[in-house]
Amino acid sequence: MDLVLFDLDNTLLAGDSDYEWAQFLIDEGVLDRVAYEAANDRFYEQYKAGTLDIYEFLAFQLAPLARYPRATLDAWHEKFMETKIRPMMGSAARRLVSAHAERGALVAIVTATNSFVTGPIAREFGVEHLVATEPEKNGAGAFTGGVDGTPCFREGKIARVEAWLASRGRRLDEFPASWFYSDSRNDLPLLERVSRPVAVDPDPKLAEIASARGWEIMSLRST
Repeated sequence: MDLVLFDLDNTLLAGDSDYEWAQFLIDEGVLDRVAYEAANDRFYEQYKAGTLDIYEFLAFQLAPLARYPRATLDAWHEKFMETKIRPMMGSAARRLVSAHAERGALVAIVTATNSFVTGPIAREFGVEHLVATEPEKNGAGAFTGGVDGTPCFREGKIARVEAWLASRGRRLDEFPASWFYSDSRNDLPLLERVSRPVAVDPDPKLAEIASARGWEIMSLRST
């Protein structure tokens, strides 16, 4: 059995679910456009540049989850899936996920975006396992606006993947082949740990590194 890991945003998705979730809430009037849109754009540019402070970003991104009942958040998310996410789910990405699953691989989506946003997206792709940043919950199960444990970002992706595998009695180095598909320079730590790193529609820095190291480079933006 091989291990196949997929980044989500700008890899399987032709866009960024984290950024689009905040924009969706702004467009719905849930978040103030003046206060939030500039910050959302700023964080997204920092992410693309490889300079994002993940804790500063999560304080911004998770705070709205603590302000509304779960039923309200879930209703918004259903509309978000329909209007923002499904249009970003291309057939090439769906086929790639299915091909690995049909070959019997252990498949997971590994993403810095929180599991409230990404859980339904992983299910839409037919992926059972999601390794994501976890929003903190209180004793009643409501979101607090904080983060639970290590954010699934940069080196944190390795820690979270290793913890997930350990919970299944497995180790990263024991798989005959381990794949990680990603678009981002931020994912270099995990790309360097697998035996089959794949740069998918990569950002300029990752494209440069992947080319220099002879890694596979591919696109999922075809239909």
